[in-house]
Amino acid sequence: MSRTLRYTLLTLLWVLVGGYLLFAALSARRARSGRLVERLEIEVADSSSRGCLVSSARVREWIGRSGTATIGTAVDAVDLPALEGLIARNGFVSSAVAYVDYAGTLRITITQRQPLLRLRTDGVDSYVTAEGYVFPAPKGSSLYVPVVTGSYAPPFPKGHAGSVRECVDAEIGRIAERIAALEKEKYPLYQREIENDRRIAQLRRRRIKRQWWRFESAGDFERRVAELRREKAILRRSYRYEARLIGQEIDALARRQEQERLRQKKLEKSYEDFAKLLTFVESVESDAFWRSEVVQIVARTTPAGALEIDLVPRSGRHTVRFGRLEDAERKFDKLMRFYRGGLSRIGWEEFRTIDLRYNDQVVCRK
Repeated sequence: MSRTLRYTLLTLLWVLVGGYLLFAALSARRARSGRLVERLEIEVADSSSRGCLVSSARVREWIGRSGTATIGTAVDAVDLPALEGLIARNGFVSSAVAYVDYAGTLRITITQRQPLLRLRTDGVDSYVTAEGYVFPAPKGSSLYVPVVTGSYAPPFPKGHAGSVRECVDAEIGRIAERIAALEKEKYPLYQREIENDRRIAQLRRRRIKRQWWRFESAGDFERRVAELRREKAILRRSYRYEARLIGQEIDALARRQEQERLRQKKLEKSYEDFAKLLTFVESVESDAFWRSEVVQIVARTTPAGALEIDLVPRSGRHTVRFGRLEDAERKFDKLMRFYRGGLSRIGWEEFRTIDLRYNDQVVCRK
């Protein structure tokens, strides 16, 4: 067989294969366009023993309330991106993927977020992930995660859903804009201040000379000098008063700026405490003994703005005053030594409070 004939046959073969694939694709498309959605199947990909935030029944309820057409609708008419967006806008849903298979089944696969703890403090009832993503607890939800209660004020508003870091950064940015706006308010005051200083300088340079060419007498000259002095005194008082007013307005704006900067610092410190709380809960959950021993974490914000916690253990009737979250590992070691060397001999029901807030000592109260 000649080379030309071989190339011709190969080309013809590939043309036939391409034509067949195109025909098959068009046939499949025609068949799909005429097919209706017959079933709806919803799968929560990461349901676990810790609980499930989202169920197929709840997703069906969302779809029903939205009015999105599904069963009985032409396959090509189903708005899959809208379905995915409808489901994913719930904060506890990490992702949603929807597609229709060739059997006419609309399949939706959902990945839910994995909370680290539940925060029920200061009017907030939200789940928080280890990455610092927060979302309001769905009604009727109950996951097996640590619960943090108390008067602690977290660094995000009630009902917030999203990254706490991004929420804090956005608020810090808004505060920075207010600081910049206050700085701009100073510009006209600076101009007034410069103009007032110029007038004061001009006033100091004002002098009068005796008008010899008019044969001005000494008495007339003294009268003019006295009049100038009185005029300069009045103007000097006026300019000094204006300078004082300008200074007070600038100082007032500066105080407002300082208050905004203080808000930024407090907000950043609040976020640092929030991150420490997440790290603390992770450390408790990673230790088999403390995970089973710590029943409840009570958090509070001190008047100085710091975060302190108490622990409610499973054993005994006491409360552990843990204090701030610095040196958490050292405090747990100190508490464990006291459990083994103290309470195991004295009795677990002896004390009401065990205080770990002091260096190298454990203070107990009955």
